[in-house]
Amino acid sequence: MTTAETTPPPTIRREDYRPPAFLVDSVELHLALHPGATRVTASLTMRRNPAAAPAADLELDGEALTLISSALDGAPLEPGRLARLPGGGLRIAGVPDAFTLRTEVEISPEANSELSGLYLSGGNYFTQCEAEGFRRITFFPDRPDVMARYTTTIEAERAACPVLLSNGNPDGAGELPDGRHWARWVDPHPKPSYLFAVVAGDLVAARDSFTTQSGRDVALAIYVRRGDEDACGHAMDSLKRSMKWDEDTYGLEYDLDVFNIAAVSDFNMGAMENKGLNVFNTKYILARPETATDTDYEGIETVVAHEYFHNWTGNRVTCRDWFQLSLKEGLTVFRDQHFSADQGSAAVKRLSDVRRLRAAQFPEDAGPMAHPVRPDSYVEINNFYTATVYQKGAEVVRMMRALIGEAAFRRGMDLYIQRHDNQAVTIEDFAQAMQDASGVDLSRFRRWYGQAGTPELRVRDAFDPASGRYTLTLSQSTPPTPGQPEKLPVPIPVRMGLIGADGAELPGAGVLLLEEAEQDFTFDGLASRPVPSLLRGFSAPVRLSGLSLEQLGFLAAHDSDPFVRWDSGQQYAVAEMLRMVQEFRAQKPLALPEGLASNISALLDGAADDPAFAAEALVLPSEDFVADQMDTADPEAVHAVRQFLRASLGTRFMARFAALHDELRDAGPYRTDGISTGRRALRNTALSYIGRAEGGDGIARAARQFETGGNMTDVLSALRVLADSDAPERETALAAFHARWRGDDLVLDKWFTIQAISSREDTLRVVEDLLQHRDFDLRNPNRVRALVGAFAAGNPARFHTASGEGYRFLADSVIALDAVNTQVAARMVGPLAQWKRQDAARGAIMREELRRILARPGLSKGTYEKVSKGLAA
Repeated sequence: MTTAETTPPPTIRREDYRPPAFLVDSVELHLALHPGATRVTASLTMRRNPAAAPAADLELDGEALTLISSALDGAPLEPGRLARLPGGGLRIAGVPDAFTLRTEVEISPEANSELSGLYLSGGNYFTQCEAEGFRRITFFPDRPDVMARYTTTIEAERAACPVLLSNGNPDGAGELPDGRHWARWVDPHPKPSYLFAVVAGDLVAARDSFTTQSGRDVALAIYVRRGDEDACGHAMDSLKRSMKWDEDTYGLEYDLDVFNIAAVSDFNMGAMENKGLNVFNTKYILARPETATDTDYEGIETVVAHEYFHNWTGNRVTCRDWFQLSLKEGLTVFRDQHFSADQGSAAVKRLSDVRRLRAAQFPEDAGPMAHPVRPDSYVEINNFYTATVYQKGAEVVRMMRALIGEAAFRRGMDLYIQRHDNQAVTIEDFAQAMQDASGVDLSRFRRWYGQAGTPELRVRDAFDPASGRYTLTLSQSTPPTPGQPEKLPVPIPVRMGLIGADGAELPGAGVLLLEEAEQDFTFDGLASRPVPSLLRGFSAPVRLSGLSLEQLGFLAAHDSDPFVRWDSGQQYAVAEMLRMVQEFRAQKPLALPEGLASNISALLDGAADDPAFAAEALVLPSEDFVADQMDTADPEAVHAVRQFLRASLGTRFMARFAALHDELRDAGPYRTDGISTGRRALRNTALSYIGRAEGGDGIARAARQFETGGNMTDVLSALRVLADSDAPERETALAAFHARWRGDDLVLDKWFTIQAISSREDTLRVVEDLLQHRDFDLRNPNRVRALVGAFAAGNPARFHTASGEGYRFLADSVIALDAVNTQVAARMVGPLAQWKRQDAARGAIMREELRRILARPGLSKGTYEKVSKGLAA
C-alpha cells in the first residue's frame, strides 16, 4: 500500500527477469474451510534451480497470511531462521539444495473483499489466483514459471459445503467427525500457482459428457446456485462445441477425466481457466430467453470457448512471466474469435470484434496508458489485463497467420505445443515456432509485440490512362506514446482489391505487405481508374486515411468485402459528423446530409438479404469513436450531432423502419441461430430510430414491445428507447422491470445500466440516487460495472458535462472502491486519465480529481499506478 506522500511502489521491469532460485516439484495442500478462520497446510517438495544464480535463503510470497507453524524436512523452523518480508512474504535462512517445506497458515475468506485468493460469496467458497492470488492462500514462490504437480485435500462442514472441488481428477472422499467431510483431487499435470482453484459450497450441477477423438469419456459439470441449473444449457452446448472444434481445427484433445465449471456472482473478471476447474462470472454461464439477450448468449459462447481453449494455450503451455501475458491471452482470443466465426456469420463476427477493438483498444493506444502488446514494465500486473494485451494481441496473431498462411500456422501451432508442452515460455518461443514451421522470417514482425500505438495507414493513388498503370502509394506512421517517442515501421499486411466504376471486381486482389515507411504498388492493364478496397477483413489493426468522401460512399455501396463495405459507411458517416460538429460550434442550423441519407436508404433496400449485416451497418458511429477522430474532443457537440442524425434519419425513413419493425417480429420460439439473432438485431435497430423520430409512434411501439416481448433482447431494446425518453411510459416501464426482475442479479444489472447510459440530462442525478438504492452493492463487481462503469465509459455526453460533476462522481467512486476491491477501483480510473483529449477547462477538472484520488491515504498500488500515469500524460 502507498500514498502520494510516501515512496511510490516499486516498478517491475521485463529486463530484470531472473529465473526462480528454487523450483517446486510437488505441492500437497490441505484446506480446512471455515468462514473466518480457514487453515491451509502446504507441503512443498523443493530444490534449487540449476539455471538460476545461487541463493542462500528461500523467499516466498505471502499476503494477509497468519503463520501458525513451519517445518523443514520434518523439523520445526527456529524463529531466528524466519523473517517476514515487506508485503507479507516469508524468508527462510540457510535452506539445503533439496528439501520439503511444510507451513500452516490461517486466512479469513469472509473478510476477503478483494475477491483474490480464497473468498466467500453467497456462503460458498471460491478462489481467484490469477495473477497473484495464490500468495493469499499460502506461502509460495507465486510466479508463473514455477510449475508443480498438486494434490489438494479439502475439508468442510457437509451441510454447508456438500460440494468440494479442485483441479485435476477426483481421488477419494470420506466422512470426518462433527459433520465434516473431505475430498481429494490430484492434478497430474504441472501448473503454475495462478491456475490453482478450489470451489466448495451448496451448489448443484448440470451434467453432461463428451467423448474425445481418441474415445475417452470426459464427465462435464457446471456448478451453480440451486435454481439456476436450468440456465446452463447454452454454456454446456458451447463447451462441447469448443471441445470438438479444438480437436478438428488443431488436433488438441482434452487431457483429464473431468471438466468442471463453477459460476459465482462476485468475480473480478469474466472467467478463469484454472486447470480442470474453470471459475466463471455467472454473467457468462446463465442464460434463459426471458433473462438473457442475444449479446449475452454470444458472450457465453465466446467466453466458454476462450477458457476451454486455454487448456492448451495457457495451461499446458503457459507464460514464463507476466510480461508474456499476451502469449496466452492474445493467442486464445484469436482462437475464440475463430471458433465463434465458424459457428455463425464470420463477417458479422468480424465487424463485432473490430467495433470492440476500436472502442476500447484504439483509445488505450492513444492515451496515457498506452503500452505494447508485451509491456516493458508494470507496478500492478492486474492493470495489464487490457484491450491491448487481449484484443490487439489477437490481431497480431491474426496478421502472423495471414503472413505465413493457414497451413503453416497450423504446423506452427503443432510445433509450438510439441516443443513447449508443460513449460513456461515466451512470445519469442511462439514466434520462433511459427517461423520454423513456415520458413518466413518474422524478425521484423515481432516489432508489433514491442511497440505501442496504433499505426496510421495513409493511401494515395494515381492513374495513367495512356499506359493503363495504376499506382497505389501506402505509407505508415505511428504517433509517440509514453516512453516510446520514436517508432519503427511495422510489417502491415493489407488485404485489398480493386473495384471498377461499374462496381465489378478487377484483377489484382491479394495481400500487399507494407514493410517500410512508404511503398508504391503498381497494377497494369486497367482500362479506367479503380477505387482501392483496402484492409479487407480488417487485415491489420491500423487507422486508414486518405480515401475521399466519394470513394468511401462508392465502397459502401459496391464493395464485395463486408468489412470494407461496413467500414467505408462508418468512415463516411464520421466525416459528415465531424463537419456537422463544426457547424454546431458555429451555431449554424444542422441539416441531414443527403449522401448519408442515400447510404442509409441503400442499406434499407438490401436489409432483407442480410439482416445481421444491415443491423451493424445502420448504427451510426458511437460518440466516443467520433470524438476519437478529433484533436480535441467536444462531447457536447458530438452528442448533439449524433442525436440530430438519429432523429432526422428516423423521421426521414419512418415508414420503412416501421415496416421492418412489423415484418421482423418473432413468430415462433426463441432461437439463437444467426438468422434469428440478425432479424432481432435489425428489428430493434429500426425501433431505436423510430423512437427518436419526430411525430412517430416510437414510444407506443416501444411500450407494446416492452409489455409483450417474448425474450430479453426485445424487452431490453424497448426499455432502452423508453429510458431515453421523457414520456410517462418511462417510469412505468422501469418500475415494472425492477419489480419483475429484482430477484435476478444479472437482469437487475441491466436495469442499472439502462439508466446509467440514458442520454437524458438528469442521468447523473439518477445514477447518484441509484448508488443509494437498496439493490446496489459496492462489493459486487458486476453491479459496480453495471452502474459506475457504464456511466463513466458508456455515456460520454453526461460523464463529460462541463460542470465536472461526472468527474467528481467517478473520483468519489474510485476512492470508495479502493477501500473494498482495489482491482475494480483501478479499472475505473481510465476515463479520468483521458484528460488530454478534452478542452482545457474539462482537462483541468479531470486532473484535479486525479490528484484528489492520489492524495488519499492508503491508496492501493494498482490505483496509484493508474492515477499517476494518468497525471503524467
